Amino acid sequence: MQGFPRITVDPKVCNGKPCIRGLRFPVSRLLGLLAAGETKETILRAYPYLEPEDIDEALRYAAALAEDEVLEFTA
Repeated sequence: MQGFPRITVDPKVCNGKPCIRGLRFPVSRLLGLLAAGETKETILRAYPYLEPEDIDEALRYAAALAEDEVLEFTA
């Protein structure tokens, strides 16, 4: 997927899961924190190596993935 320079995928880092800037910080973990109600500010305080742009790009990345993914729910 192109257009996400802050999202990296390396088979040697976190088993190839998308991570923030090559750090051992998976995008899924960041999204999970946001989904759990953490604010950008509390995340940035807890993880000082992250930058505000990392959070913004993780959200754009998730939105792009959701555009491509189709899930069927059964009743």
